Amino acid sequence: MVLAFMCFLGFGSYFCYDNPAALQTQVQRDMKVNTAQFMSLYAWYSWPNVVLCFFGGFLIDRVFGIRWGTIIFSCFVCVGQVIFAVGAISNAFWLMETGRFVFGIGGESLAVAQNTYAVSWFKGKELNLVFGLQLSMARIGSTVNMNIMGWVYSRVQDLLGSTGYLTLGIALLIGGVTCIFSLICALILAYLDRRAEKILCKEQGKTGEVIKLTDVKDFSLSLWLIFIICVCYYVAVFPFIGLGKVFFIEKFKFSSQEASAINSIVYVISAPMSPVFGFLVDKVGRNITWVILAVVTTLASHIMLAFTFFNPWIAMCLLGVAYSLLACALWPMVAYVVPEHQLGTAYGFMQSIQNLGLAVISIAAGMILDSRGYLFLEIFFSACVCLSLIAVVMLYFVNLLRGGDLNWSAKKREKMQKLAVAEEKRREKIRRQNEDDLAKLQPKNDFSLRNRYLSRLGAQVLITKVFLSKGWQFSSLWKGLMFLKPLMAFNTIPVV
Repeated sequence: MVLAFMCFLGFGSYFCYDNPAALQTQVQRDMKVNTAQFMSLYAWYSWPNVVLCFFGGFLIDRVFGIRWGTIIFSCFVCVGQVIFAVGAISNAFWLMETGRFVFGIGGESLAVAQNTYAVSWFKGKELNLVFGLQLSMARIGSTVNMNIMGWVYSRVQDLLGSTGYLTLGIALLIGGVTCIFSLICALILAYLDRRAEKILCKEQGKTGEVIKLTDVKDFSLSLWLIFIICVCYYVAVFPFIGLGKVFFIEKFKFSSQEASAINSIVYVISAPMSPVFGFLVDKVGRNITWVILAVVTTLASHIMLAFTFFNPWIAMCLLGVAYSLLACALWPMVAYVVPEHQLGTAYGFMQSIQNLGLAVISIAAGMILDSRGYLFLEIFFSACVCLSLIAVVMLYFVNLLRGGDLNWSAKKREKMQKLAVAEEKRREKIRRQNEDDLAKLQPKNDFSLRNRYLSRLGAQVLITKVFLSKGWQFSSLWKGLMFLKPLMAFNTIPVV
């Protein structure tokens, strides 16, 4: 039951994130904005997460706690969506941008809270399956949004009898019901987690994010190349999906419903394929090879969309497969090149520059589309993927020169891990042996020297018992032993 509420916790956030993409034509027409202004709705979502990637985990761990943190971030998502809808109803585009900013404050941090709940409840059991199910539910939320929000807008239009900003605002308010549903899930999860804490003496979950910005200076070249791959790849996927619906309508003459369906195919494929590819990469290894394959496939997909009139379903299905594969192969590589105590900083920095790239490129993509059209926009996205390809090829050779651990097979990685564990045990054994040897060389105090001397004489146990049973002091005991020493030398005292 906890797993079900955990999966639905982020459903509303992912559903409403792509509301603008599902209603691109309606937003631009009703609010009278160009494409650059439209894409600023995505940029305003990303701006707060340039910073919150570093502090979201800290707020959950140290300030709010997992339960209150989840509820508070869910409230930010709900309030942000309401402000977004009210901005449309009042025909105030700046208010819509404010709503997206507030929505962004809660969105990414809610995902951190969702993962923390998963670790708290399922660590050591079916954790990988749980993460896969959460990701699948997130993609289902995005897919449902793409395919239903246009229909919701049409029903509101039929009810009011005309199009316009009022129709748009009401449609967005109806979409916000999913955020309220997610908030209810957060409240139920908090109750169940508190109940489990009392019954099972279970501690609240921790994010495990220990972030120190001073660690950035210690990042290796391999890690910086991974960052470049991440940014250059994702800026060619998410902004494209944000603008994709109108692209398919104008170039391929699809209907609005068909355009929504093909634009959501990336998320549809990602839902079932992400767990499958995760399992495949775990079993095979060769992370860099998989990343190269994903980037090349994505480049081929954008080139097909830009320069051909082939059935776009082929290109979009390839994009969906590549997107799922890259996520499974790229993100785990960070753990291979960064010490464990720096993982929180590395992942936080990676998400931060990813959101910065998305914010900047979203606005740039809108400006390119307004001034040059979709062909130049696709060339721009292809150029971004080419930069990602150059970075991953550089990563391959840098890794090769430094031992090739990022591209090891799964069997070799397992073997090297076993050797590392054995070496660590050997060093620990040597360290303990050295400590014991040092302890033997330490100077003895008076009591230990006397005790050692008496034990060699063989009379320690008997005489100590006799004197202590009489309640005599140690000084008296020692005097008695000195008196008996000549007798002990001739073995006249039996040894017990």
